[in-house]
Amino acid sequence: MASEFGNALKLSLFGESHGTAVGAVLDGLPAGEFIDRETLAAFLARRSGGKRYSTPRKEADVPAFLSGVKNGQTTGSPLCLTMENANVRSADYHALADTPRPSHADYPARVKYRGFEDSAGGGHFSGRLTAPLCAAGGICLQILARRNILIGAHIASIGTVSDERFDPAAVTGDVLTKPGSLVFPTLDETAGQRMQDEIEAAAAEADSVGGVVECGAIGLPTGVGSPLFDGIENRLSAMIFGIGAVRGIEFGTGFAASAMRGSEHNDAYCIEDGTVRTKTNHHGGVLGGITTGMPLVFRVAFKPTPSIGRLQHTVDLNTMTETTITIQGRHDPCIVPRAVPCVEAAAAIALLDCLLAEQALPTPKS
Repeated sequence: MASEFGNALKLSLFGESHGTAVGAVLDGLPAGEFIDRETLAAFLARRSGGKRYSTPRKEADVPAFLSGVKNGQTTGSPLCLTMENANVRSADYHALADTPRPSHADYPARVKYRGFEDSAGGGHFSGRLTAPLCAAGGICLQILARRNILIGAHIASIGTVSDERFDPAAVTGDVLTKPGSLVFPTLDETAGQRMQDEIEAAAAEADSVGGVVECGAIGLPTGVGSPLFDGIENRLSAMIFGIGAVRGIEFGTGFAASAMRGSEHNDAYCIEDGTVRTKTNHHGGVLGGITTGMPLVFRVAFKPTPSIGRLQHTVDLNTMTETTITIQGRHDPCIVPRAVPCVEAAAAIALLDCLLAEQALPTPKS
């Protein structure tokens, strides 16, 4: 079960939802990078999503560094961190061992691993693995921020309710990072309240709802990436799809570009303060798999939480008959609010890997 990513910076995630712990190994971090534990703790706290619309399962999520850190700084050797699973209720899943949950990985995992997989709480496929993902990504975010490379995200939509969009051509660091300081990370407060109403309406009907997260990055050097198969979009997409429940990703104008004319979609070049830029940014900061120096902007679609309290049809794998189930346990009516820092973390890991692979990581700002 390979859960690894990266070229110059290699990430490995390990553990199961109801196992002793989950964790991550980051191999390839530069030596001498200070890890601000308070900043990391604040970032990890964002993943809890607040009390109103997230799972009742609460974990402390304090990473224990087993290697790769000395006196608060990276040593250059593989960094290994673990996060304890203390609040588990595996009994909620005993009745589901032979009845795969709709839209979960239960059935294909059982076939692939011949029934030896740990399925409690989703096992290795659980959203619980985003905790070490965020811990690893939170470290990468700090390394990038020291070099004026800033990454931020917000909830672009939940159900049919949409937020404002980042200005793709001129988004600033303040705008990128402000949603991260909010309990419900949107740009428009009124839209955020309507989204919360949408979540609560779904929860009241024992149902769930999906949505979209928009992410942006500024400060990236021009010329990073590769054409065809290993470009910035390829690397980011591979990393983003490591977040459970992701159904799609688009860059810049994305799928809407298919309905535009070339004269509308083309981004005209210009000179601003001696730097080549584009007047618009339909391309989302990447052309030919290579960064253009414009803000990198992309959106990630998340499906509704598949664990819902309604009666659902499935099969009994022992008797090979059709049956029904009602899923018990503790589940989010919408995972999108908690997914925002996960998208930021995944983007930071992928972008830092690309920069290190090309020896293009800038020196830290003074």
